[in-house]
Amino acid sequence: MKSLIFDAGPIISLATNNLLWILEPLKKKFNGKFYITEAVRKEVVDRPLETKKFKFEAIQVESLIEKGVLEIIDNVFIRENTPRLLNTANEIFGAYGNYMKIVHFAEISVIAAAVNINSDAIVIDEKTTRFLIENPRMIVEILKKTLHTSISVNENNLKEFNNTIKDIKAIRSIELVTIAYEQGLLNSYITKMADARKDLLEGVLWGVKLNGCAVSKDEIEQIVRMEVK
Repeated sequence: MKSLIFDAGPIISLATNNLLWILEPLKKKFNGKFYITEAVRKEVVDRPLETKKFKFEAIQVESLIEKGVLEIIDNVFIRENTPRLLNTANEIFGAYGNYMKIVHFAEISVIAAAVNINSDAIVIDEKTTRFLIENPRMIVEILKKTLHTSISVNENNLKEFNNTIKDIKAIRSIELVTIAYEQGLLNSYITKMADARKDLLEGVLWGVKLNGCAVSKDEIEQIVRMEVK
């Protein structure tokens, strides 16, 4: 069975843009499973329910869980391997004599779940975690520019982490909303104004960017050029 494992970021981004509803038709088109881990559920349901500002978004996510659009994945493998992978990842890059914590528990639980069930991809907006999967050397360059110092790399830990996650692919909420646009799921928002399709696509792309998806202005412009002809 095909599957995607969702981190909290893309779910929050969709929720704050009133786009959570696209997950159900996207799942039908995908013909597979959409999962979140227990750690992600705490971030998108349990903790927001304790607040006033994000309670409504949490209720919407819980509704998708109860409908089976999002399913909880939790087992011994995930519970045992998440702390191990977290410690390994957070002891790869160092500066000023200390290792730097670059990833968090929920993100790593998503990776552990993907490894466990050989998922097709994880859905994650956080730039550092994606670079850790796709191009960890880029993190060194980013940290150098940010901290203005040399960055040490624990090659053994980097190799161990890479060997664990070597087959994992990552996609972002920007790809999800682009697919939704391609599939006509957003057509009800098209107005009679000039450039309505372009404005719609730009609106949803910038909406997810401004709510946490790591995507550049140039990348958004490229997507718009490709999709709106």
